[in-house]
Amino acid sequence: MKFVSIAGVGGQEYPVLQSQGPVSVSAGETLELNCTVPPRGPPGPVKWFLGSGSGRRLVYADTGSFPRVTKAVLGSTSDYTVNISDIRPEDAGTYYCVKFKKGSTDEEIQSGAGTVVSVSASPSAPSVSGPASRVEAGSPASFTCTSEGFSPRDIAVTWLKDRAKLTAQPPQILPEHANVSYRMSSTLAWTLTVGDIRSQLTCQIEHNATSAPLRGMYNISQALRVSPRLRLAASYSGAAPLNEMVAFTCSLEGFYPNVANLTWMENGNETKPEKSPSPTENPDGTFSLTRTLEVRATEQRNQSTFTCRAVHDSQPPTSVSRSLTVAAMSTKVEGDEKKDKNDVQPIYIAVGVVCLVLGLLMVAVIYLIWAKQSKGKSSPSVRLHESEKSSGTAPQDSDTNNLTYADLNFDKAKKDQRRIIEMSQQSEYACIQTSPPAASEDHLTYADLDMVHLSQAPKRPAPRPEEAGSEYASVQIQKK
Repeated sequence: MKFVSIAGVGGQEYPVLQSQGPVSVSAGETLELNCTVPPRGPPGPVKWFLGSGSGRRLVYADTGSFPRVTKAVLGSTSDYTVNISDIRPEDAGTYYCVKFKKGSTDEEIQSGAGTVVSVSASPSAPSVSGPASRVEAGSPASFTCTSEGFSPRDIAVTWLKDRAKLTAQPPQILPEHANVSYRMSSTLAWTLTVGDIRSQLTCQIEHNATSAPLRGMYNISQALRVSPRLRLAASYSGAAPLNEMVAFTCSLEGFYPNVANLTWMENGNETKPEKSPSPTENPDGTFSLTRTLEVRATEQRNQSTFTCRAVHDSQPPTSVSRSLTVAAMSTKVEGDEKKDKNDVQPIYIAVGVVCLVLGLLMVAVIYLIWAKQSKGKSSPSVRLHESEKSSGTAPQDSDTNNLTYADLNFDKAKKDQRRIIEMSQQSEYACIQTSPPAASEDHLTYADLDMVHLSQAPKRPAPRPEEAGSEYASVQIQKK
């Protein structure tokens, strides 16, 4: 012990006895501070202070409230030992026992030598945090380990990945000044890979207040994202046969975390939603998801576009598309063309046959006309061969004005019915052309009307030549 004295009453010294330090105590324990003074001395209180000078902090006095500080021997005028319970790191420092002389203001007359107290506080369990959002595989990520409330400030930090030691930056320890608890922060930068899905980071700290290292764990999968590979396949590599079922298979492969959704669209319109199958886990910890869409290859679906749309972990959607080609469409078009050709061929054949028949008929008519004309070349006129008349019929006069006519029904337009009837009763003429009849006998047109029966009527003058638009023409035959 150290005696610090000042001149007392009668010139005697007034000792203040205080235990020497340093004293080490663990946080949460009770600290005992010893102090004794002579029983006789100037009247006045004895007080305890943490620190010295103007910045010292009052710890205990006979008057006042100090919840964690109590006097060891109550009522004693010489023993001023105190106990401080639930010691804390901020309680570390140098404590002084001081004697005061009572007056209008208490006057300090003697101080103990001081007791140095250190508080040993264990750090809190380390806490490891990762990036605020998931990081793609192949990109660096930052991880932070923190611990606080420890004292003294010396602390060791080690990073481990699956028991393998990693290199990290030196820890930051705050605050830098003494006599308070400390806080530590350590940062690790690590480039993530797909193989880290099942890996674990460990932050290990060692401190003299702990008997064993303290560890904080972090699963890297909490910070990792592995984007999927999107593939689309069809059951037909080329064109699909008409009305056959075609299966489109969409595969989302190698993704993490297990949060994904697949939807189908046909020509931009979402198909009827179906219950999505559960993803399957791969050996490396990633997942895969497969959905199949079956459609019938109809004519309406030819060249339709089918799209598989994927959304993974709230990321922007990705999609892949494939067109459906129906093979029967081209075959059908060719078949339709062949059918059209086959339909046209009979028409061509029929037209050809009709033309051939008409040609043959025309040749026959020309031949008959030529044959008849050949028979009548000896006469200046063509003789009309009438069918045999009955014996009671009187021979016609040989007068040149007595002409016989026949209606050959070559009219191109419908004749007035009344006129036709009127003429058929009196006339013996024929219509062979629409041009006007010849003006004189020398320019008459003759035709051999063999096998044509002409009904005779009483003799009457020959009809007058018709107008230019007439449908009738005369055939004059001289009687023999």
